[in-house]
Amino acid sequence: MPELQGADPDHVAYLGTTSKTLGPALRLGWMVLPPRLMGQVADARTHIDHRTEHLGQLTLANLITRHGYDRHIRRSRQRYRRRRDQLRHHLAGLRITLTGIAAGLHALAILPPDGPTETDIEAVAQAHGVALGCLSERTQLSPTRQGVMIGYGRPSDHADTSALDALTTTFAECFGQQGTA
Repeated sequence: MPELQGADPDHVAYLGTTSKTLGPALRLGWMVLPPRLMGQVADARTHIDHRTEHLGQLTLANLITRHGYDRHIRRSRQRYRRRRDQLRHHLAGLRITLTGIAAGLHALAILPPDGPTETDIEAVAQAHGVALGCLSERTQLSPTRQGVMIGYGRPSDHADTSALDALTTTFAECFGQQGTA
């Protein structure tokens, strides 16, 4: 929330990472700190992080300075929003609720209580070569509803259509078995 940090820079730290935008293997992140914390954090980093890779940092700084990182983020958000819109279109008519932000990398499909279960959908998805995550596996609490996580950030653009077709077939079969399609 850069707006929050900018509103009170003496009390709010802004931290970020490139793990989702450029890749987790780069291990790059940043901090915008209140001035009173700069010395303490710099001192802590010298004692904790002895293997900071400099080329990646310099490359990221260059991308930021030349606005290449901003352009990359805007293109990525548009691509993921388009993929989400396609997902929503393909799953329209089924009794599921799709949640999550439009520019995110995944959506949660909430299943109706009287429809197929997470386990049903996961089994059919696996048969079609689609990996989904069950909502019940991502909480330590007893889930009050069932749902599946659908990631759409990973397939390349040319593979996205076949992955979406396989996902659509999965849901159609599951809901068809329940007589709700």
